[in-house]
Amino acid sequence: QVQLVESGGGLVQAGGSLRLSCAVSGRAFSSYAMGWFRQAPGKEREFVAAISRSDGGTYYADSVKGRFTISRDNAKNTVYLQMNSLKPEDTAVYYCAAALRPWGVEMLSTRYNYWGQGTQVTVSS
Repeated sequence: QVQLVESGGGLVQAGGSLRLSCAVSGRAFSSYAMGWFRQAPGKEREFVAAISRSDGGTYYADSVKGRFTISRDNAKNTVYLQMNSLKPEDTAVYYCAAALRPWGVEMLSTRYNYWGQGTQVTVSS
């Protein structure tokens, strides 16, 4: 069983920054592709960013491209989401997810096997 625990959410003013962390249990972290998704009230969960397991390839939703950066530290079993220039529309619960048998960088939620409990990010205007 793989467990994911997010941290780093909170309340920030528009234009500010936050860094989310996701700690992953187990010894096979380096073989997982990782992703971040978010869900705002009344909306469906949406893809934010993803990183491959090996070469560190990344992919971003258009809405966050140039503002958010996903990275991973395989020695610490942790994936990060650095969020800069935050906007009120970034307000959501943010989830990290692990894909155990990735084809590369995974953007579809159905490709992920394990999910964290989520962390709230609120951006005030």
